[in-house]
Amino acid sequence: MNFTREPRLQTAAIDDLRPTQITVGLREVEEKRAEWRAQGKKASFLGKHLIPVVQGPQNHYYLIDHHHLARALFDEGVTEVAITVVADLSRLEKAAFWVYLDNCSWTHLYDQKGKRRDHEDLPKHVEGLVDDPYRSLAGALRRAGGYAKDSAPFSEFLWADFLRRRIKHKQVAAEPDVALDTALRLAKTSEADYLPGWCGPTS
Repeated sequence: MNFTREPRLQTAAIDDLRPTQITVGLREVEEKRAEWRAQGKKASFLGKHLIPVVQGPQNHYYLIDHHHLARALFDEGVTEVAITVVADLSRLEKAAFWVYLDNCSWTHLYDQKGKRRDHEDLPKHVEGLVDDPYRSLAGALRRAGGYAKDSAPFSEFLWADFLRRRIKHKQVAAEPDVALDTALRLAKTSEADYLPGWCGPTS
């Protein structure tokens, strides 16, 4: 079976993009919406933010990154985006397709409580992505210098899971600034040294 080796650039309707994860951080989605509204040349912005997908069974396009951006653009009323097809897996049977995605770390089958789910539980549309406040906290932590950006797949979700086990949900929801301070302290401890982008302990 031959898969596409060079990415194909084209456009697609956001309605045709299927998520490969269950959650996003809606606070991060709101930040990307604000970024979009601040853009003067929106066509140029879309051209610089290609959304990577794989072509799956029945020729559906599956997002493998930029879920937050896709959701933000949908919420802003954008109907079409630029995509790059990084692999054509349309010949695979459904079961083989999901095994392949899972082994390539192209899907994240965990819900907002950090529980592993089946691929059947994935939303069929970006509008169905569920809010995980810990994912937003993990994004804020990285931007605050708590850890470095890393190429490891779903690194922010790994940090989100770490924080989920140590900071109460009530605080994350009601006192995000306090939760961020706590996260910054936790990020510099040896407890977090296994996580991608860890920057070491405080002196």
